Amino acid sequence: MATHNISDSVIRRLPRYYRFLGDLHNAGISRISSRELSERMGLTASQIRQDLNCFGGFGQQGYGYNIDLLQAEIGQILGLDRPQNAVLLGAGNLGRALAQHIDFSRRGFHLIGVFDRKEALFGQVIRGLPVRDVATLDDFCRDNYPSVAIMCIPKEEAEPMVDQLVRLGVTGFWNFSHFDIAMKYPNVSVENVHFGDSLMTLSYRLHND
Repeated sequence: MATHNISDSVIRRLPRYYRFLGDLHNAGISRISSRELSERMGLTASQIRQDLNCFGGFGQQGYGYNIDLLQAEIGQILGLDRPQNAVLLGAGNLGRALAQHIDFSRRGFHLIGVFDRKEALFGQVIRGLPVRDVATLDDFCRDNYPSVAIMCIPKEEAEPMVDQLVRLGVTGFWNFSHFDIAMKYPNVSVENVHFGDSLMTLSYRLHND
């Protein structure tokens, strides 16, 4: 199925659908109509049908959506059934919190390595993984083939690290560093996370909603 023309806004709603369907499954609900799902999610039924129709028809007229089947289909669209190996750069407070509290395996990734440049952190174990010296990153990547890097390092350290990772075959970045990876490498996949921007967006909504 060709999906390259699907809008970013539709793609960003898919994880929310996946999460809501999981909540419905846990509540013992086996099927739901687009109208009922729209009421729970605060979207219109038309929007939900349009979003899902981008990937094929999943519902049945008069029956609605089979929750387990639809969640499994969305999981496949998101690639959750084809996990990618990931490395974490930066074992400070943020990196440690992400490694300890996010279930990467349920979100399409295997966290296979944690790296830092601070000698005091070497050997500490985070989520079952020892913190490694970033100087060993080349050998580790050549042996383990990560395709994704989680960037929890300062902006001023990010550019040479991204250069190195792209050279080693990394094609996806979950980027907390504030360095504009996509500007330099437009052909890699980047998801930027900027907590300050999110907080300012909340400020706007408080003043304007």
